[in-house]
Amino acid sequence: MTFIEFKKNLLDADISLPKFSKLIKVSEKNLQAYKKKGDVPNAIAVIVTCFASMHQAGVDYRTLVEDLNLTAKTKEGAGFSKKKKD
Repeated sequence: MTFIEFKKNLLDADISLPKFSKLIKVSEKNLQAYKKKGDVPNAIAVIVTCFASMHQAGVDYRTLVEDLNLTAKTKEGAGFSKKKKD
């Protein structure tokens, strides 16, 4: 799916990019990066297409997703320590 198709699906789902990113717990910056690449990953394409279809069918997908209690990923590993050692 191209980034343009992705944006059209967001409109069909009646959700903005910032609200979409908060709902699925993915950084808005990461989603905007797909604009340069031209295409969005398959998983994001599936999600936004389902959201658009559910919205058109009158299903409140926002509540369904919020009930999943998703959490944002945090960066871990070398260089991402929360506290620096003295």
